[in-house]
Amino acid sequence: MTDPASAPDLKPETGHVAEEAGRRSVNLGLLGRTPPFTKRQRRVFWIASTAGFFDQYDRALLSLALKQIQAGLKIAEAHLGAVLSVIRLGYLLALLMTPFADVFGRRRLLLYTVFGYTIFTGLIAIAPGERSFAAFEIIARAFAGAEAAIAMVIVAEEVDAANRGWAIGLLGAVSSMGYGLAAIVFAFINVIPYGWRGLYVIALVPLVLIIPLRRLLPESARFEKEKLEGLQPVKIWQPLVQLYSAYPGRLVMILSVAFLSSMGGNVSGFLFPKFLQETHHWSPGNVSSLFLFGGAFGILGSIVAGRLSDRYGRRVMGAAFTFLSPLLTIWMYTAPGWSIVPVWMLEIFFDIASGNILAAYSAELFPTSYRSTAGSALLVAGTTGGALGLFLEGVLFRFTGSHARAICYVTVFWIIAPAIILFFPETSGRELEDISPETT
Repeated sequence: MTDPASAPDLKPETGHVAEEAGRRSVNLGLLGRTPPFTKRQRRVFWIASTAGFFDQYDRALLSLALKQIQAGLKIAEAHLGAVLSVIRLGYLLALLMTPFADVFGRRRLLLYTVFGYTIFTGLIAIAPGERSFAAFEIIARAFAGAEAAIAMVIVAEEVDAANRGWAIGLLGAVSSMGYGLAAIVFAFINVIPYGWRGLYVIALVPLVLIIPLRRLLPESARFEKEKLEGLQPVKIWQPLVQLYSAYPGRLVMILSVAFLSSMGGNVSGFLFPKFLQETHHWSPGNVSSLFLFGGAFGILGSIVAGRLSDRYGRRVMGAAFTFLSPLLTIWMYTAPGWSIVPVWMLEIFFDIASGNILAAYSAELFPTSYRSTAGSALLVAGTTGGALGLFLEGVLFRFTGSHARAICYVTVFWIIAPAIILFFPETSGRELEDISPETT
């Protein structure tokens, strides 16, 4: 391989000098302003953001409509944690897809994943039983997970180093609006034809519309550069091998944080709407209003985290946000009455903020030749942690008889994660090639 030290410096806009005149920041209202993007960067950002949007919609829909789905498919209460755990394992399959993005290109795989996700989202809506529902969800999650990981890598590779955290944070905020759409349609679950099944059908309309839009997405400049220099992997298994051999210390640390955070965070998020309806006797409309308006505050956590991590560093801000999230989760499941609302808003703010910084790290700590694979490895770690958390919650529920108490016990593992983040290298403001040069 070419010595990375001898390779020319790469700026995101190499070959696009004429576009510098079009660099500008756009005001997005509640989401604030975008970084000062060039025309190319704006196009890449908005097309890439559609991937995470639908992943968030699907995840939110399963959580929000869990009570209705459970009743419709006749899932026993004691088996609920196991079913959710199995569905979460669908993200493991994303690791089999994302190496193709490191071998054949980010753009091509992003086009293919939207087709797969569209087909299986439609099948979810007509699933006849519990097993078929879980199977279709698993495959849809695989395509959605691969989409989201690749989209984040594309943005990280295209934007300027000084604004990378900001851009990734804004990407997370725009993607989280899928959660808002799910909250809006969930409020009408009792009037929409076919109930929860109709909510999955709604997702098909915008999915079909973005397929031609994806064709306008350019290939990553960094991927094209590595292809020209012969640094691009040529076999599908190479990115996986390189990922586990080049930077083992970084890999173990970031996967540990993702595993522990998801172990507590996923179970608390999945079961919270069900908890509100059954323990606090909230109506679907009240739950929807909380997630729509309170969630808007939480989405800002992604942008705030991006801006603060660019200014004060990923390591310090990541550890701080990750430390506050589990503490607020325990408080949230023990707070009385309506006091649960401000606690939940703060928890979702810090949870989204910490997740954004971890996502930025997954793109920054590893080289271009297997950066997409690294992103999906983070997803796999989070998936296994989340699945184990849901399984443990089911076991603890049998002993405690309380979902809230079981969730608080599982959340204790989450508190370990911030200590690991303090050992991460600092990446803010540095070019990707300086943070993670290619190894030979």
